[in-house]
Amino acid sequence: MIDIEPSAGPVRKFRSGPVILLAIIIYVSLLAGSVMIRLHAQDSEYASDVSRLMEVRIFRTVHVHETADIKEALAEAKRRGLPISVSGASHSQGGQTFMENAIVLDMKPYHRIIQLDEKRKEITVQSGATWEQIQEALNPFGLSVRIMQSQNLFTVGGTMSVNAHGRDIREGPFAQSVQSFRLMKADGDVVQVSRTEDPELFANVIGGYGLFGVILDVTLDLTEDEVYMQHVVPVHYEAFPELFNKEVLEQPSIAMAIARLSVSPDSFLTDMFVTTYERTDVPLNDNLRELREEKFASTGITKFVFGLSRKSEWGKELVWKLQKKGYLLSDGDLISRNNAMRPAAKFMEYADTQRTDLLQEYFVPLDRFKPFVDGMRTIMREDKLNLLNITVRYVPRNEESTLSYAKHDSFAFVLLFNNKRSAAEVEKLAASTRRLIDLALRHDGTYYLPYQLFADGEQLRAAYPKTDAFFEAKRRVDPGLLFQNELYARYAK
Repeated sequence: MIDIEPSAGPVRKFRSGPVILLAIIIYVSLLAGSVMIRLHAQDSEYASDVSRLMEVRIFRTVHVHETADIKEALAEAKRRGLPISVSGASHSQGGQTFMENAIVLDMKPYHRIIQLDEKRKEITVQSGATWEQIQEALNPFGLSVRIMQSQNLFTVGGTMSVNAHGRDIREGPFAQSVQSFRLMKADGDVVQVSRTEDPELFANVIGGYGLFGVILDVTLDLTEDEVYMQHVVPVHYEAFPELFNKEVLEQPSIAMAIARLSVSPDSFLTDMFVTTYERTDVPLNDNLRELREEKFASTGITKFVFGLSRKSEWGKELVWKLQKKGYLLSDGDLISRNNAMRPAAKFMEYADTQRTDLLQEYFVPLDRFKPFVDGMRTIMREDKLNLLNITVRYVPRNEESTLSYAKHDSFAFVLLFNNKRSAAEVEKLAASTRRLIDLALRHDGTYYLPYQLFADGEQLRAAYPKTDAFFEAKRRVDPGLLFQNELYARYAK
């Protein structure tokens, strides 16, 4: 019995033991609940990509180091009834490498160079290896990658899953350089896949966005590193197709080419210049062979100036003038193939709480270049899109992949936009994107799938007529639908 004397009034006596015990129980319960909430928040994982437009809660990430890590993740996913998504460098921009409540396989640590055969000019690598790692392995032997994107930060498995293309005009999409690969399917079995060993799976996995299984390792064709001379030619966009045909495609000595279209207000989508890389007999000496690294000082300056173009029209004009002048000054320079395939990219790194940079790509037949550019110009101006950059590349026809974008010998237009991240502004860009896709379709062209999922289902199937056959094949190979991503969730029937 405890006596408590209030500040006023008569003394009262009461049993405090049960009250104190109840208070302790309530306090402990609330504390435990708070701790559990905090622990749960700490345990929660979210997946996103470089666009930062889509973020979903995933079950967990598995950092793959060994094949056993993948098998264990597949078993756990089946046991828990969860999907599996496969991720490399996470530079796709529409959820192609994750899905809500999925177990996400991070393949980057799975990056061993398995074998390099100098005589046969082929290499076998694990799928998490980046092109930078491969270039570093090949360079001392005077060898080079046949096909890869312009930047070397992507993984082999990612490049294969999107069937990327590069700037080598004598090569088509990535599929052309793949000899074979090993794939772990949903049941955990590992199969060897090539053009002769399960050709249907070969066509579905390359450009298949990780929906058929986990690519373990890949054997690729290589080529020799060689010395090119750069040539830079200014041209008006109306004259570009003829110039490209006569001065690039019909010249066997030209190995690579890339063109740039002006986004400056005073020459918007009319002024251009073309950079070609011509084979030479110059020996590959140590100075030319050395892999170039981006310098911090020059990267910082370029990043600052490029940032001005995100915010103003005069910034775009300044960037175009500096860019064009800089390339013209490089006319006649010598460069190795390996260095030509690792251009500066760090200056494009961008983080802003309110805005983001977004890529898109469209493919149109060669004879539709001018009307497509004219149509783009109209859409850009009417919709007031903040376009930062356009490069133009050549992609020869290749339909090895089921979801092939190279139905014709095509010009590929790679567009970089800067856009607000608010829902309303993203939807405005989505509507403009659908206009651009319709424009490409009217000119018998296509659009590329690794980016935002703005297209509707009809547009997807118009651009990729084998879409439903692709999804049917996916369901045959993976009847339990273990492998999924946001692309599949968006478009599969």
